Formats: sequence, structure tokens, C-alpha cells
Amino acid sequence: MRIACLGGGPAGLYFAISMKRRDPSHEIVVIERNRPDDTFGWGVVLSDETLDNLAANDAESAARIREHFAYWDDIAVIHDGMRTVSTGHGFCGIGRHRLLLLLQERARELGVELRFETDIPEECIDELRREFDLVLAADGLNSRTRQRYAEHFEPDIEVRACKFVWLGTHQTFDDAFTFIFEKTEHGWVWAHAYQFDADTATFIVECSEPTWRAFGFGEMSKEESIATCERIFARHLGGHALMSNAHHIRGSAWINFPRVLCARWSFDNVVLMGDAAATAHFSIGSGTKLALESAIALADYLHSEPDMASAFTRYEEERRLEVLRLQSAARNSTEWFEQVERYLDLDPVQFNYSLLTRSQRISHENLRLRDPAWLASAERWFQAQAGNEGSARAPMFAPYRLRDMQLVNRVVVSPMAQYKAVHGSPTDWHFVHYAERAKGGAGLVYTEMTCVSPEGHITPGCPGLYTTEHEAAWKRLCDFVHAETPAKLCAQIGHSGPKGSTQLGWQEMDAPLAEGNWPILAASAVPWSARNQVPKAMDRADMDRVRDQFVAAARMAERAGFDMLEVHAAHGYLLSSFITPLTNRRDDEYGGSLENRMRYPLEVIRAVRAAWPAHKPLSVRISANDWVGDEGVTPDEAVEIARLLQAAEVDIVDVSAGQTSTRARPVYGRMFQTPFSDRIRNETGMATMAVGNIYQADHVNSILMAGRADLVCLARPHLADPYWTLHAAAGIQDRECDWPEPYRAGRDQLQRLAERGEGWV
Repeated sequence: MRIACLGGGPAGLYFAISMKRRDPSHEIVVIERNRPDDTFGWGVVLSDETLDNLAANDAESAARIREHFAYWDDIAVIHDGMRTVSTGHGFCGIGRHRLLLLLQERARELGVELRFETDIPEECIDELRREFDLVLAADGLNSRTRQRYAEHFEPDIEVRACKFVWLGTHQTFDDAFTFIFEKTEHGWVWAHAYQFDADTATFIVECSEPTWRAFGFGEMSKEESIATCERIFARHLGGHALMSNAHHIRGSAWINFPRVLCARWSFDNVVLMGDAAATAHFSIGSGTKLALESAIALADYLHSEPDMASAFTRYEEERRLEVLRLQSAARNSTEWFEQVERYLDLDPVQFNYSLLTRSQRISHENLRLRDPAWLASAERWFQAQAGNEGSARAPMFAPYRLRDMQLVNRVVVSPMAQYKAVHGSPTDWHFVHYAERAKGGAGLVYTEMTCVSPEGHITPGCPGLYTTEHEAAWKRLCDFVHAETPAKLCAQIGHSGPKGSTQLGWQEMDAPLAEGNWPILAASAVPWSARNQVPKAMDRADMDRVRDQFVAAARMAERAGFDMLEVHAAHGYLLSSFITPLTNRRDDEYGGSLENRMRYPLEVIRAVRAAWPAHKPLSVRISANDWVGDEGVTPDEAVEIARLLQAAEVDIVDVSAGQTSTRARPVYGRMFQTPFSDRIRNETGMATMAVGNIYQADHVNSILMAGRADLVCLARPHLADPYWTLHAAAGIQDRECDWPEPYRAGRDQLQRLAERGEGWV
């Protein structure tokens, strides 16, 4: 093949090398607009895994690269006057300039033609397509090729919020990858610093845009900008200067990171690679790794597949998944740094943990493998904060107190609808269901949404709290749980609103009944869907009646013996229909602004708080994101909602999301709703519960240790395993969980199996 590689960075050079290694007869030219020794970054970070991949692909260049690596194992975080170090992270770095020279040398040895200082205007790319069999577009972040064929590649470029500048220094930071956070007169500024050769380190300086503007960095020359950064970080630089190699840029060289995605990576005989195809934020240091491993994959497929189109398809199928994984981790890391000022008041121990786990690629147990001593000290710190001085148990087994309710651990059995009630009365099914989960070790067990009136039912199978029969059935459960287990019980009360009079969950979710529908209420006459009935827009008499029904249900819950109460104001049900502008179309004092939309829900919540005993905690469940952008409730608004709930003496907010509209487009993933809990907790100081695709002890411990929530709710895992908490304890070899006495022989066997790395099946 005759191949043109546009761009002489790591992607273009290494693809050329990889193709020549597979077939020396390929005619390959690498075209680069800059000089051979120009480079506009400093260090490159790679992993041992990537080095092994390079060695398998081309042992000669891998050996030369390895000779120039600087290795380090530690991460140091300097924050609030304290330097916290953890180990076991296994990084290696090389200067970008050195890497390019080594790859250029190897490419020449293999017969690749290198053309430097050759600028290819966008309009000339069509000629290259005709001249060459294949055009590799590795022409970087601002790819002209991607722009030329944008209608085919469909790029999506998102400019991130923080400003950063890429500098270097002869202060080598040779003992650790170092993060430094400095509070200045204009706000926080932080640095990412790591060694990449014997006497030089990368030093990336980053800050929020308001801080950048307050300093006036945008109006400074490069020299003035560097001098300001030297002043900010003077006590960490040991008298060394900061340096820039962005000599081609006028001004201070600060930029915003652009996240690049493309719908397709190939068009005809043109294929994208490296930053031209996708970018990964520098805070996880994976851009060069992606480029090198993509080069290997494409070279493989061009020699294994029957034609070039098939090779492009295999390349994109394989690499896109890996790129998306890294971009997901990079997004998490990017957002953490963009919002870092909300975490800077955390204790240095928790702040360090939050930073280390920011991308979700490093978890609690992964940290234990990397640095067991540091993690054990962090766990002791967490337990001490919970009043459990001297304990070294995992965070999920720390006690927690809300008003006079003391929980034995932080695991919560989420509300999960059973649809097995008869005329609103919980049955033996409910007794067994909840009793089993209370015996299973969780600190707090929720009832499913329990309706405050017959008209407030979601389905005919939903339980209620509006008759003495209901109260008696719930009291039977509360008495058993309190007598036989250490678990506490929370009654979640609510009203279905526009989602009422629908089928059982295992029939057709949220669809109207085939017959026997009852009238429903909502903030406005907006149906849940075109198929659902139009609810009556509540008038003042309706509001008074429903408020009083919530109060009556709260009093019944107290008499039944519940330890905690939650008002359901999420998921499109009645109170949620007031909160979200998607369904609240009122033009009176209950519609429009957030203050108005919250007016009636707060009226109900305050009335419930007044009726609920002062020594018992009150929670409210909210949807923190309607998943429809600015048309609905956004995470920004959720913070304000939480502040209003705080003012209404709500003790903890149960932070869910979505289910408020059929238009919602959620972004799923592990722990996908936890960021909303994290934000509310760390911006308002209010206690929170995290929910949403949390299913491992590792998830629970990571969320708690990082300060992203105070309690962690698991739903489906508790449907699959009522004894999830006890089993999770055995899995992490925690022997302090209180098992029911008749089950202790099972506990002993499970613990022995866990020690041997075995399970039940």
C-alpha cells in the first residue's frame, strides 16, 4: 500500500512503524507541518501494560523507549498544608520530545519517509486521498482532515470549563506524581507535576475560569503568566523556574481542554487516529496510550481483514469501546477537577481519597492492593469520625446517627415496589420480604412507596397508610424487626399524582389499567403520556386534603413504630409534578420559578415534620436531574432544592434522578446518580443518600470514603440477595457483622470459604 500519515506525533509515527514491521514493501510517508524537534507538551505517561504491548509489536523501539523512562510508584497530594502520600500506583514517564525523536529514528530505519515543515492545507487533502491508497489522519486536536470531512465523521467537540497551561520545570518531583493545591487571593490554583527525565518534570497549572480572569492571565504575556505561576507555587519549586515550549503561541498559552468524539472514524480511504478521533483529559494521562494502541490495532486489521473497509470496521469496533471507557473515566476526572473547590474543605485524608478515586478506575479494594497501610489508616480515620474510635472496619460498617436514630452501618435497602398489597394492606409477602432484608444485615430498610390515600395509589397492588388495618400490619413488621434485628425501618410515604391508576410493575409499567381506573391529581392537567388519563389540576381544596393525608399517614407511621420517615417527592409522582417544570404549567403562586414550584411540596413537608416526632429523622427523595437539559430540573436546581429542604428541617435528602418524563435520556453507568448526591452534600453540607446502579461493597465503600454520600442505597442487589450485607462482609473478610443466632453456622462456613477465595456455588 501507499500510505500518507498526516501528523508526525506518536500516532502517525507509530502507525507507520507498525505497518512497516508487518510488510516492509509498504510505501509510507509521514507529513508533519512542524520541525522534527518541535513539541508543545512536556512529559508522556504510559503504563506497564502499554509498554508490554509496544514490546510485542516492535521490540526494538520499545527497548529504546524503556531506556529513557522515569519510574515512580507514589502519588503525593499537597493540600491544606499537609502532604499525603500513597504508593503502589506504578507510573512511568518519558519526555514527549525524546519519544518523538526515538520514533522518528525507528521509522527512518524501517524505510518510512519523513517530511517535516510540510503544511497540508485543508483543500489539498482531497489530492492526497487520490494519490495514496490510505490516508491516516493523525493530525491532532485541531485536525484539518476531521474538519474537511466533518459531515462524514460528525465530530462532537465539548470545551471543558477549567483553564490550564502546560509548563515544565527542573524541580523534578522525582519521588512522586504530585498534585499541589494553593489558595490564592483570587481563588484556588492547582498543579499536576511529574518527572519524565533525569532533570525535568511536567508542571501543568490549572484553575477555574473565574480565578483565571481575576488574575488577568488572558491579558498577560507568556513570560508574565509564567512569573505569576512561579510566585503561586514558589514554596514547591525549590528555587527552580517554570518553562514553556509553546513558542508558536502568542499570549499566555492558557487553554480550555476540548473533549473530542466522532460518530465515525473512517471515510472512504481516510481514517482518524489519536486526538483527531478522540481525546482523553490530561488528568488521567491516557492520550498517548490510546494513540499507540490504536496504531497497533489498525495495523493488525489492515493485514488480517480481506479489504480496507473491513479493517476500518474492525478497528473502530475494537478501539471505540476502549476509547469510550477511557473517555468516561476522563470525564469523571475532568469534572472532579472542575468542581474541586467543593472538596477543598474536606479533611486531607478524605480529600486525598476523593482525588485518587475521582475517575472510578481506582476503587476501594484496588487501593487496598496498591497501598494497604495507607488505606487502613484512612479507614481508621473514617471510623473515628463516626464515633467508632479504634475500629479499622470498612466505611460501610461505620455507624451513623440521624437525630436519635442510630444505625449500625451505612447500607440501606432501597424502596422497591412489590405490588402485592390487597386493598392497600401489606400482606404476609411484605412481612417476609422486609423481615428477611432486616435480618440480612443492612442498617436501614425502607418500605416501598406507601400511599397516603386510595386515590394516591400507583397501582392496585400498592400498599397504603390510611386505615387502621394498614397501621396494624405495618406495626406487626416493625415489632418483629425491632425485636429480632438491629435494623431500623423507614416508611416512605407518597401520592402517585399523574402516574396513578396504572398497571402492576410486571405488567406494563406506567400504563393505564385496562379497566377500573380511578381519577388522578397533579400540579397541572398534564398526562404522564398520551395513553394515560389527563389528571385534574389541583385546586386549593385538593391541596389541603392531600397535605392532611400526608400528615395522617405520618402519624400512623409513628404509631406503627417506624424509626424514620421519607416523603417521596421524586419520579414524577404528585409532589414531583409540582417541582419539575416539565409537568408544572401553573400560572399561579405554585408555578413558574423554583421558589413557586417548591411552595406546595414544602407546605406538605413542613406539615409532616410538625406531625412527626422531633427525635426521629425525616428524609425527602428528589429527582436531581430530569435528564432533559435546561427544560427540566437540573443538578444546579437540585442543589437549591436541597437548601430549601434543609431550611424545612429535613435531615437527609435521598438523591435519585429522572423518571419524571417519558422524554428523559439518562446517562447510565456504575454509580451513575452518585454525582448528584456528591454535589448536594459537598455544596450544601446536607446529609445525603446515594442511589443508582450501586451493587458492590467496593462501590459502597468508595462512595462513603470519598464523602460523596452519608448512606448508600442498594435496590436490585437486595432483590437478588436479602443477605447482601452479611455476604458482602464475608467477602471483604469483616467478621464483626451481627448474624441472627440461628444462622451462625452458615456464617462460619461462608467466612471459611471467603478466606479460601471460594463462594457458595
